[in-house]
Amino acid sequence: MGQAQGQPARSARCIALVGPYLSGKTTLLESILARTGAVKRQGTVTAKNTVGDASDEARHHGMSVELNVATVDFLDDSFTFLDCPGSIEFQADAANVLTACDAAVVVCEPDEKKVPALQLILKQLEDRGIPHFLFLNKIDKADTRVRDIVPMLQPASAVPLVLRQVPIWEKDIVSGFIDLALERAHVYREHAPSEVIEMPRALAEREQEARFSMLEQLADYDDELMEQLLEDVEPPRDKVFDDLATELREGVICPVLFGSAENGNGILRLLKALRHEAPFVQSTAARIGADGASSCAYVMKTFHTAHAGKLSLARVLAGTFADGDSVFGGESEERIAGVFALLGQEPVKRDAAQPGDTVAFGRLESVRTGATLSTEKGASLKIEPGEIAEPVFGLAIEAKEKKDDVKLTAGLAKIIEEDPSLSISHDQDMGQMVLWGQGEMHLRVALERLIRKYGVAASTHPRQIPYKETIRKSTEVRGRHKKQSGGHGQFGDVVVTIGPLARGQGFEFSDKITGGVVPKNYIPSVEIGVRDYLHTGPLGFPVVDVAVCLIDGSYHSVDSSDMAFRQAGRLAMSEGMPQCQPVLLEPVMAVEIAVPSEATARINSIVSSHRGQILGFDARPGWPGWDVVQAHIPEAEIQNLIVELRSATAGVGTFHAELDHLAELVGKAADQVLAHRGDKAA
Repeated sequence: MGQAQGQPARSARCIALVGPYLSGKTTLLESILARTGAVKRQGTVTAKNTVGDASDEARHHGMSVELNVATVDFLDDSFTFLDCPGSIEFQADAANVLTACDAAVVVCEPDEKKVPALQLILKQLEDRGIPHFLFLNKIDKADTRVRDIVPMLQPASAVPLVLRQVPIWEKDIVSGFIDLALERAHVYREHAPSEVIEMPRALAEREQEARFSMLEQLADYDDELMEQLLEDVEPPRDKVFDDLATELREGVICPVLFGSAENGNGILRLLKALRHEAPFVQSTAARIGADGASSCAYVMKTFHTAHAGKLSLARVLAGTFADGDSVFGGESEERIAGVFALLGQEPVKRDAAQPGDTVAFGRLESVRTGATLSTEKGASLKIEPGEIAEPVFGLAIEAKEKKDDVKLTAGLAKIIEEDPSLSISHDQDMGQMVLWGQGEMHLRVALERLIRKYGVAASTHPRQIPYKETIRKSTEVRGRHKKQSGGHGQFGDVVVTIGPLARGQGFEFSDKITGGVVPKNYIPSVEIGVRDYLHTGPLGFPVVDVAVCLIDGSYHSVDSSDMAFRQAGRLAMSEGMPQCQPVLLEPVMAVEIAVPSEATARINSIVSSHRGQILGFDARPGWPGWDVVQAHIPEAEIQNLIVELRSATAGVGTFHAELDHLAELVGKAADQVLAHRGDKAA
């Protein structure tokens, strides 16, 4: 169980702590800090004195809302732990940092209701080939036997969950554990290392049964071990540990450890497993295609701090990065202004970063999250960053005070740089700026951060829906613009037909002018005038699916001009369009909803309540126990769809929507839209 062969005497590793919301990741990080001596006393989330979750927003809401970082020493090795938020609304941090992590510890509770959320996390790790342990937290509060918990959680994992420990129970309380690889019994000591005891006789049979089960699972990937088991030969202990390490790194098993982060139980065993079995930076570099680089660092996260300015959290995969070095990979050549270790939100200056180190580089202004850095000019390596979930919730946003418009834009740019799962869209037709994110809480935290860090108060409101209008019947109409005001006057006279087009055809303009009644050079001006009108039709919305044909008119040899015929075209439209039975059109989205299968029936009901039409559903490819529901839903009904969806699926449901078509909107729903438009115009 010593240092892996071929590794330096001291090696730095990077471990992500991931898991469902409220599983105890921040508490586990705090317990690790206490156990390794990085902090003198273990803090608690309830007391709001943990190293992680130190921001005002995290403490106000009692949940992780951004990445927590801490580097510790354990048995002469350096470990950087990255505690990732568990809420699905804040999981972009995990998507980015997992790219260059050596391994992940998936923290979960012994709770069947958390299986879908656990599956979301395990699927991401499996798809990206990231070795991972499962740490079954809150074992002291479990009311189910571990031998039953593991099969309960197995559907969430595509690879076997391999139990590494057996609990020792005393009066319905877990008082310790038996390590199945070491074949040793331990009793817990609160906030202290566990104590080795003699193997309890009452558990000898259970230990042998559980150990054989573990070895059988390992033997599925090791023929030599399988032969030893078949011949009743006890495999050497080193062989067992080598198999555990090899099969973890190859991603064919997920070892399961347990403990209580709150009480500091099981922490030392977890740290030792990470030290012996987690892969090193060389393996990680090979996994992400950076093994041939002589200089390479991957930017996992961007922080904007009050005192240190911009910090780029990066994993060094090859080469050395020092204060003052020039680096390439941003929009321009940059110079590192300080190399820092992080403990929570506190940067501590340190020496140059070596392969394996996870550090923050100071003031790389043009470098973004997901960038690949090198000290060599012209380096072409580009590591593929994690895939960020598309936004599902948007609110129109504006500064509360007009004078803060520029500050708002600048503040949002920095917040989005820290959290790329936020985005901004500008809708020119609706005259609104929309802040997009992963849900209500996600945007709420962004707005709170905007005030705290940049002093900008913003107001939000439901975004306006881009309704359109069209017509049902045709008409013929004359538009005449005549004005005399001394000197040359203005004269333009046109006759046009206005008629509907098939849905989706947009706008067509043509002419049937003969005999030069409207000179050819003025016809384009008529079209411009018609198009001017189409921005706002008789109902107050942009006009689509309309054909206009110029069929007649007249001109004046002196007073006619491009502007006069443009005005005539616009007048013809304003007179004729109200006669064509204008009708409101609403955008209808093609929506793909992904949910656990047991929630599919509830989703059907939700879609119907949003004026939606179910088109069908099928199994979600590659996701056992999940369905994809296809539906058409009006865009106006999607605003809060994610809120109901998450409520119906224990927080794991999501959707993808894109415009499918425009549909007529009539009756009470249309009256409400028009009344709202009228109120705004007034």
